[in-house]
Amino acid sequence: MHAAEGQRFDVKATKRLLRKIDIHILPIMCLICLLCFLDRANIGNARLDNLESDLHLVGLQYNDCLAILFPFYVMAEIPSNIMMKHTKPSTWLAFIMFAWSACIIGQGFVTNYQGLMATRALLGTFEGGFFPGINFYITQWYPRNECGLRMAIIFSSATIAGALGGIVARGIAEMSGVGGLSAWSWIFIIEGLASIVVSVLAYWAIHGYPASAHFLTPAERHEVERRLIADSGSLSNDFDVKYIWQAFLDWKIYVHMVICMGGFCAVYSFSLFLPTIIKNMGYSANNAQLMSAPPYVLACLFAITGSRLADRCRQRGVFLLGFQLVAILGLAMLAASVNPTIQYAGTVFAAVGIYPQIPLGLAWNGSNIGGSLKRATGIAMQVAGGNLGGIIASYVYLARDAPRYIVGHSILIGSVGLAFIMTLFMTIWCRGENARRDTIARQTLIVELTVEQKMQERELADGVPWFRYTI
Repeated sequence: MHAAEGQRFDVKATKRLLRKIDIHILPIMCLICLLCFLDRANIGNARLDNLESDLHLVGLQYNDCLAILFPFYVMAEIPSNIMMKHTKPSTWLAFIMFAWSACIIGQGFVTNYQGLMATRALLGTFEGGFFPGINFYITQWYPRNECGLRMAIIFSSATIAGALGGIVARGIAEMSGVGGLSAWSWIFIIEGLASIVVSVLAYWAIHGYPASAHFLTPAERHEVERRLIADSGSLSNDFDVKYIWQAFLDWKIYVHMVICMGGFCAVYSFSLFLPTIIKNMGYSANNAQLMSAPPYVLACLFAITGSRLADRCRQRGVFLLGFQLVAILGLAMLAASVNPTIQYAGTVFAAVGIYPQIPLGLAWNGSNIGGSLKRATGIAMQVAGGNLGGIIASYVYLARDAPRYIVGHSILIGSVGLAFIMTLFMTIWCRGENARRDTIARQTLIVELTVEQKMQERELADGVPWFRYTI
């Protein structure tokens, strides 16, 4: 017996192993995620510092500049996740981060509508691979019931980015005129330079997959892989195009795409327009930047707490449904009241309900896809569907609907409501399918297949009879 196989891991040893993995994996991913969302959403802060007037944007041109990012983002996601499976994560993630950071810096020097459209399109092309990439990466390290919390911790960086973006933008506003550039230019340039630095560090800070992780001992590498196999069985990890087609033909992934689209439509609407919404409650531009921080902080806390509880209970659908109802409540408060206090409370409820949906939904879909290449493709498809919601989000809050934006709030209520219906359907279906498979197993007296039988079925992904869906 190999020495690594001979070492047994009890509960305490497993906790120590998980802490070790968390320390080496999560901090760099959180930092990159924070900067990714900061770079993507800082145009909302730049808008308050005369971006539109300086670039002579009229009509829907500002919204066009938001929307152009998402088609390129969506097109990049599946090819990027295939590259994540085929290359080293450190090489690929560091490359796309360096590229999108350069785009952000370039965005600070544009002088017209066409220039802003071009840089936003390039930004979408390079950013598109990051979020599906890190979600696939996490599934290669942790069993299904441990992924949700880690995804929530990473995604919580996006909420921190929302809070930090307003505070940083308020400080950078004092640089207006330095070097002959407006404050909005400096927002892009400074935040882009920070991302450039981190992208260089990321090449050395990001670890590969468990089998090649230098920070683990041979026994620990074996234990990580053993836990993954015990969780998902001996499903194929081969790089074969047929597993990509399995994902394209799986109807369940398309349902998750719709759920994700509803969630991301709300997330992007908030991240891109929250400063504007708060400003139209009667606050000054500088105060609006600062007032946009508290909703994000609370959203961060609830995203982590909700995902932690969902992992412990091994149920994601029910938690997702609860947060969707909270989001609808907050959006309804925004649409129904003219009282600034109630409206601001509505932004808090909306943020608390909106942001936890993303890590919960991604962990749920990823947990229910068998086989690593099908999972990589399926997660990318889900995030692609979500980012189609970004196109809608770009036109949810129109200047003509200011200051109340009732139409925009109503659209988001509809998008989250659609996600609620699809979530309810998937929750009921997963429970029913698990019960059906349990019944068949009892009737055929096959409770647990042999290793040899599982190996024969390794190409069937989550269609194998012994696979059970996370509910």
